[in-house]
Amino acid sequence: MDLQAIRQERKKWLTWKNIAPLRDAINQLPDIHTTVTLGDTVILKSDQVVDQNALEKTARLMMPWRKGPFDLFGLFIDTEWRSDLKYNFLRPHFNLTGKKVADIGCNNGYYMFRFLEDAPAKVVGFDPSALFQSQFDLINHFVKSDIVYELLGVEHLPFYEEKFDVIFCLGVLYHRSDPVAMLKSLFQGLEKGGEIYLDTFIIAGDEPYALCPQGSYSKITNVYFVPTLVALENWCIKAGFSSFEVLGTVVTTSDEQRKTDWIESQSLEDFLNPDDSTKTVEGYPAPVRGYVRIKKG
Repeated sequence: MDLQAIRQERKKWLTWKNIAPLRDAINQLPDIHTTVTLGDTVILKSDQVVDQNALEKTARLMMPWRKGPFDLFGLFIDTEWRSDLKYNFLRPHFNLTGKKVADIGCNNGYYMFRFLEDAPAKVVGFDPSALFQSQFDLINHFVKSDIVYELLGVEHLPFYEEKFDVIFCLGVLYHRSDPVAMLKSLFQGLEKGGEIYLDTFIIAGDEPYALCPQGSYSKITNVYFVPTLVALENWCIKAGFSSFEVLGTVVTTSDEQRKTDWIESQSLEDFLNPDDSTKTVEGYPAPVRGYVRIKKG
């Protein structure tokens, strides 16, 4: 696979008519000295004056904002997801110091900015979205990190120029029609002895079964399979991983995912049965996420 050719072709995505104005706005951002605080909210501060109206106008051009939150010089971007909750759940389980780290489905880079707390050797994000890269570029214009953002997907990972010590793949697996093939791609992108932090929708059960939603799941049309943890472990074994450790399961609530004025669309409260929050509007079990660590022996 010729990744350079793919990169060149996908750079054209940044010139699409709905994306080009975002790129122009990024290019007009001021170059100022910025102090970055990498806490639950990624906070940018400066002793220089920042035009809040212009900054907010630029940020709102890039809606919807899914992952965060961010505070840009006093402009609070209240994202749909409280991504800090997921990060803090996983944080006790990893140490990225000196390691090569990839984030598959990195969105606007919230987790990658948080990774910088550990001083990793390298951070690379994979996400084929020109909108999300633009959000990342807005933040990184001020952070000035060495994070690499690739407009590539998990299918490109086996052909990437280097392997990774740690890979995060959060909320992606259920979007793939062949989950074992995706896990094999993750396996091939990993250094020997490396580890992957994975989360995906799961259903309860002690048997190796998976729900295959008809139409949509929680109003998401591209959810293909929702496995039991037993089925997920079997998929990982088939993909070649040598160990499978369940870190925990978490029910998605409105504390973590909700509608804000930074998305202008529906969110979790609209996806659940209004008379029974344990079920989706389609009648399936409501979203529960399983968090696992898998390793390449």
